[in-house]
This record gives sequence, C-alpha cells and structure tokens, in this order.
Amino acid sequence: MTFEFGPALLFCPADRPDRYAKAAERADAVVLDLEDAVAPADKATAREALVSHPLDPARTIVRVNAFATEDFELDLAALARTAYRTVMLAKATNAAEVEALREYDVIALCETAAGVLAAGEIATADHVVALMWGAEDLVASIGGTSSRHADGSYREVAKHARSAVLLAAAAHETAAIDSVFLDIPNLSGLVLEAEDAAASGFAATACVHPSQVAVIRSAYAPTAAEVADARAVLEAAATERGVFTFDGRMVDEPVLRHARTVVARSAAAD
Repeated sequence: MTFEFGPALLFCPADRPDRYAKAAERADAVVLDLEDAVAPADKATAREALVSHPLDPARTIVRVNAFATEDFELDLAALARTAYRTVMLAKATNAAEVEALREYDVIALCETAAGVLAAGEIATADHVVALMWGAEDLVASIGGTSSRHADGSYREVAKHARSAVLLAAAAHETAAIDSVFLDIPNLSGLVLEAEDAAASGFAATACVHPSQVAVIRSAYAPTAAEVADARAVLEAAATERGVFTFDGRMVDEPVLRHARTVVARSAAAD
C-alpha cells in the first residue's frame, strides 16, 4: 500500500474539536489523538467529538489507544461510526495486534522496547502503510527518564530505535514517520532534525504545534540547487553506460536513485 500523507503530520487532541479545522488547514494531514493527548476522564467526550465533527478522511489519521486496553475497543466502536480509514495504533508490540485493525490502513507506532524489536514483523502486514517511532514512551518503557541530552541530541538508545524502525519499514517497502520534536520554540533544532529525517529516508515527520508545519515542509522540499543538480545528473546518465564521472563526481546507480528521489520530492512539494 502507498503512504499518501505528509510530510507534516500534525497531532490534534480529539477532545478539542474547536481545533480540528485549523489543524486541517495548516497541516498535510491531521492525527486526531484519542490516546496520550486526552486525559482518561475526557476520552468518552473525545470519541463523541471524533464522530460529530468530521474532517476529510483522505487527510485524517486517528490515533487509537493501545491494543490491550478497554479504551481500544471503545475507540474502535467510535471509529466505526466515522468515514475514517487510517488508524495509528499506539504502542504496537506485535503483528497480532495489527491484525485486529485489518479493516483499516494502519500506521503502527513502535514506541516501546517490544515494539521497536518487533518492527520488522509488524511491517509485514499488508495493511500496514507506515511505521512510526516515539522517543518518550520508548525511554519510559525501559525505565529511563529522558530521551535527549542537555544539548537536545538524542541518547544512543533513542537513535538506535529511530534507525531500527526506519530500516524495518524500508526492508518491507513501507513508509517511516519520524517522531515529534517537543521543544516547540526551538525551530532551529527542528530544522536540523527534519532535514536529517528527509535525507535519511523518512516519508514524514509528526509535529505537535502548527508553527512546526512550515519548518517540516521546507526540510522535506529540496532546494532549487539540489533539484537542478539532480536533473543534470539524470540527463547526463541518459547518454552514459554504467558508472561515469559527472562534475568531478563518480555516478553510479545509488547516486541516480538519490537524484530520482530529489526530483520526486520536488514534484510532491509543488
């Protein structure tokens, strides 16, 4: 299946229908969150809001609570009363949990130690359209207290999980979504992280505030110079056989694939 969202996915608490339309206007897709963004006492209200304030299903994802919870079943009952077809499963830990959502396109959120280790297995399900990872829940699941160093960089365990989920998704030809950047005022830090995500192969980055959307979009859109260079390399390849030298650089098939990706991302951003 093809991942048709992104590159900026904006979380919106499902118990705040007053924010639904604004989130939809600003982001490439909205994640209506029935899980961590909603207090336990407000989950019933959130489910009713989900039903009574519809958004465009083609640009909306619903995050449901973890499989082994009473809220999961209640979430599914509410979801059945909507037109939404894409579900983000919180704290996914194995393929059997994903099977319970076979009626939907699923984004599996690998945000526990078990989920990260099972990412490859989870990605094998044919209705899984993407894997996403989550730093804070992951570190909490292993008894840690912080996913980042004082300078804002990820700790090694978080970097490992990020790479593991990206590789698992790629190995099974599905998309990978990068985790949220919680330091909202630090847009320069978000720029670096989103640019790294795009260059590394993530299809999208999730965010928690509208101010982060434009930063993420810009990070995923190649610059005019990058697009021009990619097109020039591809044009040169049309008259070459095998490996060749272009502008002092060796060009082989991996380099050509990089160039094709740059051109495709440019077209998607237009």
